[in-house]
Amino acid sequence: MFWFLLITMVVVVAAVTLAVVGGGDSEVLPEAAPEQLVDPLPAARPVDRADVEALRLPVAARGYRMADVDDVLVRLGAELAERDARIAELEEALAGAAPGGDADTEGGEK
Repeated sequence: MFWFLLITMVVVVAAVTLAVVGGGDSEVLPEAAPEQLVDPLPAARPVDRADVEALRLPVAARGYRMADVDDVLVRLGAELAERDARIAELEEALAGAAPGGDADTEGGEK
């Protein structure tokens, strides 16, 4: 009787293990496609704050995909440089428009 119970327990444990592990079926799950950057930054207009806040970079096995991060950083760096140049240009134009000094002193206020 002891041997019968022991063999029955071994068979049950083996059956449960095979059921949990997959039972040796030859079905192989397809490889999951790597995540791609779904909502890239808009190409037709400058990037604004909402675009950056909504941006979600895809995750890879060891963090973020370097190519996607590099693309986003290059784009943001170029737009920031363009905006800085435009701000400097506008500040120069503003400084040239007020030859007598500050604009606050010209209004007649004392």
